[in-house]
Amino acid sequence: MTRNHETVWDACLDIIKKNINARSFKTWFEPIKPIKLKEEALTIQVPNKFFYEWLEEHYVSLLKKTIRKELGETGRLEYQILMNKNVSSTSRNTQRVGRHPMSNSSEQKKVDTAVLDKSAIKNPFVIPGIKKLNIDSRLRVDYSFGSFIEGDCNRLARSAGLAVAKRPGGTAFNPLVIFGDVGLGKTHLAHAVGNQVKDNFPDKNVLFVSSEKFTNQIIESIKNNTVSDFLRFYQMLDVLIVDDIQFLENKLKTQEIFFHIFNQFHQSGKQIILTSDRPPKDMKGMEERLISRFKWGLSADIQAPQFETRMAILGSKMMKEGVDLPKDVTEFICFNIQSNIRELEGVLVSLIAQSSLVNRDIDINLTKEVIRNFVSHINKEITVEYIQQLVAKHFDVPVEKLADKTRKRQIVIARQLSMYLAKKMTDKSLKAIGQTFGGRDHSTVIYSCNAVQDLLDTNMIFQDTVADLEKQIKMSLDGTKKD
Repeated sequence: MTRNHETVWDACLDIIKKNINARSFKTWFEPIKPIKLKEEALTIQVPNKFFYEWLEEHYVSLLKKTIRKELGETGRLEYQILMNKNVSSTSRNTQRVGRHPMSNSSEQKKVDTAVLDKSAIKNPFVIPGIKKLNIDSRLRVDYSFGSFIEGDCNRLARSAGLAVAKRPGGTAFNPLVIFGDVGLGKTHLAHAVGNQVKDNFPDKNVLFVSSEKFTNQIIESIKNNTVSDFLRFYQMLDVLIVDDIQFLENKLKTQEIFFHIFNQFHQSGKQIILTSDRPPKDMKGMEERLISRFKWGLSADIQAPQFETRMAILGSKMMKEGVDLPKDVTEFICFNIQSNIRELEGVLVSLIAQSSLVNRDIDINLTKEVIRNFVSHINKEITVEYIQQLVAKHFDVPVEKLADKTRKRQIVIARQLSMYLAKKMTDKSLKAIGQTFGGRDHSTVIYSCNAVQDLLDTNMIFQDTVADLEKQIKMSLDGTKKD
């Protein structure tokens, strides 16, 4: 069979998938696109320089072995870095999907159209005195699935959102309730679903509204005696997205009106999407009949992202801003900003502003100054001593033995690996690292690092051991539980 760039890369992915965990594969390999195969060189396209550097730092040995297995000993891998800042919009699927048949019969649709005479309905989003018949969806076009980074923390919610976007009102996910703490991407995902529905079904009326805006509209309609117009306007919609639905708590009149809108949507096979900072069962001050309806569909939570997902999110935002931060800076940010994606963006924007205003390079020192405005304390830095303790514990040897002259294989491997990790994960000089291992010189540290690298190139089990230790070091220092 003739092999091309796609079949070769697919074969490589099959091997890679067996050697790394599912989350890492999803984050770092699925976005890659094979471009061309010329003689023994396979060219792949990666989203940005940050992405390329991460692959080279963490997966170069695996990639080298995989390419050589597929293309022979002279096989090589070449990168094409995509620097287009609008990649998320250009990569979106623009194929028009046929409309999904709704539960309404054509006869029923005629009746609905007669009732909802657009010319007689007041649009609550229109400024008084200005006529506007077209409904503004109020969606942010930059909030798309292309710019929403997937991880274990949000996979269920994102998958459900994609299903809804393909068949609004035609899935079991109606309503779709997306819940989670502040700043984790609920609003972004809700906008992404709405934008995708608009792409797939241009004739559908989609509206995004905050619960505060919805409440104010009801107050205004009651004051002006236009509640019937308000209800009829909302009946014109095909997809309704209400942000922060929990703010309807204890607002009984607003809940009553929303209850009628909800029932009309559900009975007509139209889609409802809600976001909340808590699951329906934990909403207080909400009518039980509303709570029960929120539970009809799917409640999908978004959790705080793991370290790798945070790195991917930060990389995506860097590409959007057109900046390229040093790797130690991006890791430091993600160690310290753990539970809020908005804060990740805030740190990046602050760094760019500080750098340009005071004419300073973006380095660790400037990053520490900026992060102190976002977190109450900065997490501990990685030390050689801490690495020694963790490695000694893993190999079940006394930590003081790492400084001895013993040649027992278990201790030698633990000592060499500790030196390797110290060189990789701290800013200590080779001489300083050697001093913490019984006064050894820098040449011993170099020899140990080379010995570890040789093992990494030939031993898959040892690769997993090193990867696990690196993760433990980072995660234990930033307070995150190890998977």
